[in-house]
Amino acid sequence: MDSSRWCLASLLLLLLLLSLRPIRGAAYLQERKNYIVHLKRRDGGGDDIEEWHRSFLPQVATPDDDEGPRIIHSYRVVFPGFAARLTDEEADALRATDGCVRLYPEVFLPLATTRSPSFLGLHLGNEGFWSRSGFGRGVVIGILDTGILPSHPSFHDDGIQPPPKHWNGTCEFKSIARGGCNNKVIGARAFGSAAVNSTAPPVDDAGHGTHTASTAAGNFVENANIRGNADGTAAGMAPHAHLAVYKVCTRSRCSIMDIIAGLDAAVRDGVDVLSFSIGAYSSTQFNYDPIAISAFRAAERGIVVSCAAGNAGPEAGTVGNGAPWMLTVAAGTMDRVIRATVKLGNGQEFHGESLFQPGNNSAQNPLPLVFPGADGSDTSRDCSVLRDTEVTGKVVLCESRGLSGRVEEGQTVAAYGGIGMVVMNRAAEGYTTFADAHVLPASHVSHDAGTKIASYINSTTNATASIVFKGTVIGSYPSPTVTFFSSRGPSKASPGILKPDITGPGMNILAAWAPTDASHTEFADGADLSFFVESGTSMSTPHLSGVAALLKSLHPDWSPAAIKSAIMTTSDFVDRTGVPIKDEQYRHATFYAMGAGYVNPALAFEPGLVYDLRADDYVPYLCGLGLGDDGVTEIAHRPVNCRSVKAITEAELNYPSLVVNLLSQPITVNRTVTNVGKPNSVYTAVVEMPKDVSVVVLPPTLRFTELKEKKSFTVTVRWAGQPNVAGAEGNLKWVSDDEYYTVRSPLVVPGKTESSAPSPSVYS
Repeated sequence: MDSSRWCLASLLLLLLLLSLRPIRGAAYLQERKNYIVHLKRRDGGGDDIEEWHRSFLPQVATPDDDEGPRIIHSYRVVFPGFAARLTDEEADALRATDGCVRLYPEVFLPLATTRSPSFLGLHLGNEGFWSRSGFGRGVVIGILDTGILPSHPSFHDDGIQPPPKHWNGTCEFKSIARGGCNNKVIGARAFGSAAVNSTAPPVDDAGHGTHTASTAAGNFVENANIRGNADGTAAGMAPHAHLAVYKVCTRSRCSIMDIIAGLDAAVRDGVDVLSFSIGAYSSTQFNYDPIAISAFRAAERGIVVSCAAGNAGPEAGTVGNGAPWMLTVAAGTMDRVIRATVKLGNGQEFHGESLFQPGNNSAQNPLPLVFPGADGSDTSRDCSVLRDTEVTGKVVLCESRGLSGRVEEGQTVAAYGGIGMVVMNRAAEGYTTFADAHVLPASHVSHDAGTKIASYINSTTNATASIVFKGTVIGSYPSPTVTFFSSRGPSKASPGILKPDITGPGMNILAAWAPTDASHTEFADGADLSFFVESGTSMSTPHLSGVAALLKSLHPDWSPAAIKSAIMTTSDFVDRTGVPIKDEQYRHATFYAMGAGYVNPALAFEPGLVYDLRADDYVPYLCGLGLGDDGVTEIAHRPVNCRSVKAITEAELNYPSLVVNLLSQPITVNRTVTNVGKPNSVYTAVVEMPKDVSVVVLPPTLRFTELKEKKSFTVTVRWAGQPNVAGAEGNLKWVSDDEYYTVRSPLVVPGKTESSAPSPSVYS
């Protein structure tokens, strides 16, 4: 055979071998995807857990297959299973394997101060609740977020004791030159893509994690402000608590696989409180929700799990993280605004907000005022596009784009030559206004104000406006209110449990920041910031995490349910003037919007009575949800036979709030309270309900002779007249004879439109 024929034959043989390779290992060229693999819990110890997890992986067809199935995370405590990369065929094979419950495809969840401590009644006086609680001393708060900037002054450890003996975590900052762990930040780890995509894990590359960590437990920093605005001493809710940081997010998204890995590590490390400022599923059954399953295990071990309700409001049924063993937090305002006032040519003035308060304001004198798109043209009313509108040298009225995008609107206006901007809310956003770091003189005003400004523009051919900046104003009214974006109940997974549980400060919150290329914290002059203002249930959640840490420090023997009860039953349902708290429309806020009310830490440390629950108490409730033996077993992490359990309705769970779905017959539910106030005390039931609802409490008086004594009572609810399709709301209070304690539980009779049922799983 000559050389040319030999080369041709060799080439054909090589091509044949290459063509056969996919046949030998069909999975080789298939795209692999990330999954969480949910396994049945093993009985007994057995082999090493990682070896047990590997035993479920399909065998790789070719020895040199470097892209074969592999484990990403092995979960050890909070979730029975692991995360792995699998092809569709491998995933199908695993689903059919004995011992596999189901597979969850990887999904990404979104990331959901100087004034808030004093607004919440925390003061530095020797007799104040803050000092009495030791500022959270000895408690470890775990933060699941985008990491932390350890060198920030909020995380100095002056006055902080060494880590508690139960702490067993690690710090990955040891080789970081610009900062590391100390007695304040005692642990820091990064997981999955959050570690791979960072040159210095778990350093914060978004700012969000630094903000939430300092809100929960930042140490005292004097003269904290944003270019003179919101000036004061910055501090977290529990300034002497320890922080353990778990970086599970990269900038704006968080992998569900990494979240569970962070939860698993935090529980093993020994945190006391878990703060979770990440969005979650609003409609998934609990046994199909890996976060709810993992949080159950954490609560079972005595860890308070504080979670964001979500930023999908004001629509009903949008609340996430709705499991009753979690503390679900809504977002409210405070009485501080950073004011920017719009003055119209006709003399009208409208207050708005802006973080950008320029000293040399080019829009302080009257300028032409225009509203693109108000004439029905194809120009966008939200100023995202300004094709045909002449805005050079003018102030531009723009419609809000929702939860974000206002700064970007200003960038567009400035690019087209505009000198100033007024952002008006859409109708659903009501009176909620943001203090943003605008790039030009701007003011964010309510829908009501914006409507009047637009009417003025349409009434004249020579509309003018100026923007006057007035800086930080304390004492704005009404306060607090519920923000428009805060997600509402009822919970679709369990509509008979009132969610959210509580409201905390979540609007224009000043806290520590980590300036990065990805963060939107540069003003027009390019100045970076070490403190920044952010809004969302991401911000309200660490407030409650810090409050929970204070209570844990004062009452280390209290269960997570007892701490939740103390927070809920002492909360405020009226504002600082004594009228019911309002929502974003300045209407009476419902319990589905604010939960039990707005947190009042100074009262929470002495609640008098608590509604306590242990992990086993949730099992009859879960059986009553109709999840079946397998579903309850998956959540409870142990075999459950619902036929041997006396199932209860949602209303019968010993929860600090009551939701009673009234039909034609009266409904009676049981509750048990534990005395944590004074040993010898007497409490009398006081019911506040509309006259068309009859509520009978038996016995009407509870007498206690010692601490930790338990007393049970029944609550019977019926319509006193014709059923009201709109439902009803009120309160059940237990008031001590000396009126020192008032233990208030929301009582909700849902309207027909508020009824909901669990949705099927989004997972395969």
